[in-house]
Amino acid sequence: MSSTKKLPGWQLLWRLICYKPKLYFIDTCFWIFIMGLPALPGLIIREFFNSLTGKAAFGLSPWAFIAALLALNLSHIAVILIGRITKTQHRFTMRSLLRRNLLERLLNNPHAQIIVANGETDKTLSQGEVISYFRDDAEHIEDNVAWVSEIFGEGLFAFLSLAILLSVNVPMTLFVFLPLVGMVIIIQKTETRIKHYRKASRQATQQVTGILGEIFSSVQAIKVAGAEPDILNYFRTLNEKRRQMMIKDSLLNAILNSLFQNMVNFGTGLILVMASFLMQSGVNQLTVGDFALFVYNLSFVTGFFSSVGGFMALYKQTEVAFERMAALISGASAKTLVAPNQLYLPDLGRSQKTLPRLEQPVENQEEHLQSLRLSNLTYIYPGTTQGIVDINLEIQRGSLTVITGRIGAGKTTLLRVLLGLLPKQGGEIYWNGRIIEDPANFFVPPRSAYTPQIPQLFSYSLRENILLGLSKDDADIQTALKMAVFEQDLAAMSEKLETLVGTKGVRLSGGQMQRVAAARMFVRQPEFLVFDDLSSALDVETELTLWARIFANGTEQGENPWTPTCLVVSHRRSVLRRADQIIVMKAGRVVAQGKFEEILADEQADWIF
Repeated sequence: MSSTKKLPGWQLLWRLICYKPKLYFIDTCFWIFIMGLPALPGLIIREFFNSLTGKAAFGLSPWAFIAALLALNLSHIAVILIGRITKTQHRFTMRSLLRRNLLERLLNNPHAQIIVANGETDKTLSQGEVISYFRDDAEHIEDNVAWVSEIFGEGLFAFLSLAILLSVNVPMTLFVFLPLVGMVIIIQKTETRIKHYRKASRQATQQVTGILGEIFSSVQAIKVAGAEPDILNYFRTLNEKRRQMMIKDSLLNAILNSLFQNMVNFGTGLILVMASFLMQSGVNQLTVGDFALFVYNLSFVTGFFSSVGGFMALYKQTEVAFERMAALISGASAKTLVAPNQLYLPDLGRSQKTLPRLEQPVENQEEHLQSLRLSNLTYIYPGTTQGIVDINLEIQRGSLTVITGRIGAGKTTLLRVLLGLLPKQGGEIYWNGRIIEDPANFFVPPRSAYTPQIPQLFSYSLRENILLGLSKDDADIQTALKMAVFEQDLAAMSEKLETLVGTKGVRLSGGQMQRVAAARMFVRQPEFLVFDDLSSALDVETELTLWARIFANGTEQGENPWTPTCLVVSHRRSVLRRADQIIVMKAGRVVAQGKFEEILADEQADWIF
């Protein structure tokens, strides 16, 4: 939030406007015409009425003025249609830039957790809760940017109308500013409440989207536990809270808009009363045409002031949106949200832009893994005593290291800290004797690849899930699938590599998902393979075949063998027997280390396994 205070909201909006200045300028020009063309009929109306009373400056018939009015209205309709196209293009661009920058920042989060300040504590957000930021906050900022061009066009002709009003009668015109003064005072007095209600409504919506995501991802667990009534009651509670917060937010907006509009209407009434007295008194007498011109242009000025009041309220709510999004990317400046990055969107009237090729991982012979050493690696989860403490471990090239232990021993935590998915609080990591300062960006292909307990697949084809942008031919994919013992599964699929796996791989079994994730690792041929409990969904025979193929791979590739080094979490004895070394953990510490026979000879082997 501090970054948002250092850079005010109007500067962030200005940076968004400057992202596509040409598009914004074109959009603004159209909206100048959209807002301004209706001002011209006022001059025609004056001449029309003056022509009826014999005081017209031009010798045109009333029908000529009517034809001119008709032509102006048709032109106005055409300009509105074109302006809507440019406005849609501009709004979509602004929204896309915000979402692109927010998503990039979250994806670059090395700890793979989305944490936001929540009062005095920090809260880890679920995927569902984050949706609210991408949807509601981004669209609100987009609305504010879009309104700038509209209010600019409206303001330009409001000042022109103001000049016309001054030319007609100065004292009456000065009364026009009274509503504006009142609006500014109201906004200043209600600023805190505007922002409070908007923040509360956004947080309530965030909670609803969050629980929806958790319900959909845990349907089976909810049914097994018979917790449907409790979940539905909790969901109703959150929705009721959201309804109350949304009503307060919407009601405040409605009250403010009503106040602004009524102030304008009251001011207009006073001005009209004043005009009637002037026309009756004979002092500074107005013609019927002058009065019609004054009344017609008065609506543009008062309408603009009403829009200014709404814009000021919207701006305060936009500050809340920026603050929320800045809190979501804590550790980065709010300028990150509006940074000018490339968007690959179709231009107006043109085809889709060609996407650039993804940067391919480059293999560096000097970084081939010879040894990996962990020294006193430590991480404790905040607010708990759980984690890992003083982990010392050394892994040699081409070896299989298995981490085992009971549930809660710290096995997965160790892997996540090693890979930089959790921030180490102590200790060092050495790759070939060199300290790794940034594990999250170091342990990536072609150095390392990781498959978690539950692999993440996308709603695309097998090919796309395996490659994820990597440039490999079908032969390389087939080789990776064979190593993953997936060739028979593939043969049974009618669409082969083009088979769609469904949302999160729902069309595949648990074992198939794990083997597809393993193939995704193998096709990149990383130096270091990390598996978190690969055995959980595989039968013994399939897993033994998989390990045999991994470590036989070097002899099958001739002169340039790929020699993978593996770190695995497993409880299966067939894997433990094959391991070059076993690391036994308990309560976040290493309690035993060695080969299977050495570990089994330990008198405490019963609690180990």
